Order: sequence, then C-alpha cells, then structure tokens
Amino acid sequence: MGTATAGRGSRATAWHNWAGNVTATPARVVTPASVGELQEAVRRAAEDGLKVKAVGTGHSFTAAAATDGVLVRPQALAGIREIDRTAGTVTVAAGTVLKDLNTALAREGLSLTNMGDIMEQTVSGATSTGTHGTGRDSASIAAQIRALELVTADGRLLTCSEKENPDVFAAARIGIGALGIVTAITFAVEPVFFLTAREEPMGFDRVTAEFEQHFAENEHFEFYWFPHTGNCNTKRNNRSQGPAAPPGAVSAWVEDELLSNGVFQAVNSLGRAVPATIPSIARIASRALSARTYTDIPYKVFTSPRRVRFVEMEYALPRERVVEALRELKSTVDRSGLRVSFPVEVRTAPADDIALSTASGRETAYIAVHMYKGTPYQAYFTAAERIFTAHGGRPHWGKVHTRDAEYFAGVYPRFGEFTALRDRLDPDRLFGNDYLRRVLGG
Repeated sequence: MGTATAGRGSRATAWHNWAGNVTATPARVVTPASVGELQEAVRRAAEDGLKVKAVGTGHSFTAAAATDGVLVRPQALAGIREIDRTAGTVTVAAGTVLKDLNTALAREGLSLTNMGDIMEQTVSGATSTGTHGTGRDSASIAAQIRALELVTADGRLLTCSEKENPDVFAAARIGIGALGIVTAITFAVEPVFFLTAREEPMGFDRVTAEFEQHFAENEHFEFYWFPHTGNCNTKRNNRSQGPAAPPGAVSAWVEDELLSNGVFQAVNSLGRAVPATIPSIARIASRALSARTYTDIPYKVFTSPRRVRFVEMEYALPRERVVEALRELKSTVDRSGLRVSFPVEVRTAPADDIALSTASGRETAYIAVHMYKGTPYQAYFTAAERIFTAHGGRPHWGKVHTRDAEYFAGVYPRFGEFTALRDRLDPDRLFGNDYLRRVLGG
C-alpha cells in the first residue's frame, strides 16, 4: 500500500496486540511508503476529524496505540538511512524492527550498548514506551537516542536533538505516541564487542541479601524468581575478549525451550487447566536449571525468542527499595491462593534525563510480573501493584497498570514539563486516545 492509501487508507478490520488483551477497530489503516505520505495522512486525518495513532508490532500490553481513527502502520518506513562512524551513530527509519537493526549493525561491526530481552518490536514502538534491558551503567534503548524526527499535529517534520529543539528531544525520546509520530531515530552505537554470560541458580534469600553486591560487580545483572519456590536463576553479562562460545545444544534447549518456549508453553497450558499443579511444576522447572557460561556478540546474549504469549506488569522502583518490595511480593504469593506459573524478573537501570523515563532522575530497579495468556491475572497484578505503588513505583508505559495522571504527577518530577509540551505540540489531541487521556490527563 503506497500513495493510494496514504490519505484515505483502507477500510480496517479489528486490530489486536501481541498478547490479545487489547483490540481496536480503526476507521482506516494507512501504510505510508515515505515521510511525505505520512505527513499527508496526518493532515487528512485532521481534516476528517479523526484521531491518528501509529502502531508497531503490538508488543505493548496497554492500549497506547489503540484508535478508532486512523491507524498508521510504519512497516514500509524501515531500514538504515545512515551510519556515521566518526560520530558513532546510526540513523534508522522508525518502522525498522530491532532484530533487523541488530543483525544489520553486526554485519557492519557495530552494536547498541544495551538492549532489552526481545527484539521483535519496531525501534519507534520500543523507544516510545521505554523498553529497557538491565545495566549498571548503560540505560534504556531510548537513552541511547542522539536525535529523532517527529511529524507533529500540523503535519510538520521536526528534527530534535540536544542542539535542535532540545525541549522536544528531552521528552520525545519516550513520548508514548502523545507528541507526534516518530519517523526516524539516530542511535549511539559502538564497535561490536563480546559479552560473557554467566547463568547460575541461587536461592531467593541469598540473591536478595547479596543484590547490591551483584549489581556493583557486574555490568548487567538480572535474576528471575520462581513463585511458590525459594529458587532463582541469576544472569551476569560482562564484556570480555571473546572469542564467541555460544551455548551448547543441551543448555540452549533447556533455556530456549524448557524455560521460554515449547515445553514452557505446554506446562503453562496444564497450569491454566489445572491451577493446583502450578507449585509442583515451578519446583521442578526451577530445579532443572544448572549453571552455564557462554560468550557471544551483544544481541545474541541480551535477547532471546519468546513464543509463549503472556500479559505483563512491570514497575520501576528506586533501586534501594526493590529487595524489600520483592520480599513483600513473595510473602503475598506465599500467603495467598494465587497460582503463578511465570517467573518474576528483576533488572536495573542507571538514572537518565528523559522526562517520562521510568528511570528519570533516579537509580532504578524493575520488577516484572507475568501471567500466561488466558489465565485470570487481575488478582495477582492488583496485589503486586499495591506493593509497587507503596514504594513510589513507576509503571512501564507499555505494560498493564491502573495508574492515572494524578498518580504520575506525583512520581515524575518533570510530568508537568511533558504535558505542557504536549499542549503546545498537539493542542487538539490529534494523537490522543483513551489510554493517553488516563495517563496524561485531558
């Protein structure tokens, strides 16, 4: 679909996200083949009195991209525009999928410094919602942005960086789709390097007691706790000289199939059908882990395939509060009749300077809770959210939560800066929807 659909677009069928928990029926869908076509589609929507939302691969669990107006699919706006080896940057079109970016950079001998644990999202969708991995010194994907292009509500194309439109740059790196439609992003990159990953099972009491030590000693530390057990799996990623020594076939099968995909799908299906089996399954699965060490280029260590569908809530807490909050969560699950078949993930991020980043202005640790798709998750997520908000938590913009603008004004010191910029760039809320009304206010 090229020029013919840039303006009026095709009559749309219902859209749903990856997890299947959000659906929408837009009035039309456009797939612009150029930035000019996207600008025209935005102007047309405004003339027709329709809202506009861009959607990537639908990996958010919130309705951030849902619309009954014009749904923009940016997949045709993809690929690397420019590599500047002197500046250490790469400029990519907004619809580029992270997997394609990572493999293209590797071919050029380059890499992002840090990334999340999946790479199915578009670069604009991932950054706009604050996607992150884990890192002591290196922050979210959005914090690696050096410049971006944005189509605003009046159809203009704004270029933003620390030098050009710096006020917009300070906010638009994580803009939740509220400020305009991102068309291109310039990331900082560096020469490709090796990471050595060390995975090791560890008891819950030990890993929580030693959390600060593990954080301080490793460039990238994370761990997973298996509910209904006292068992965790830890992962430390640190730079090394190489050479590449990927996981052996057996350990790759255990990690990628038993714990993440095929077998994990089967045990979750069993748990959904017969919840009473979940604690026993968790004990067996958590004991199936053994220590392993492997070395590879960054995206092959940071990311892994995720085929099992789930819903997720994740909160960013001040790092010094995370162990206390996790212990409270464990105590809540232990005392309750909840049956939780997914591990709980704990990661970290340094403070950054992006207005609505979950790590804005503070050293951060994340707790992510998941439930298998189709399993009732509300009771578990409500209990978890009560704990996280008591510790001043900030929910991930693309994951399930119940917070609103009043709450965010209290946990984001720069919340008013963002909403004032939105009032200036999109006074008529061309890019608005129900989710943004809730989280940002009218």
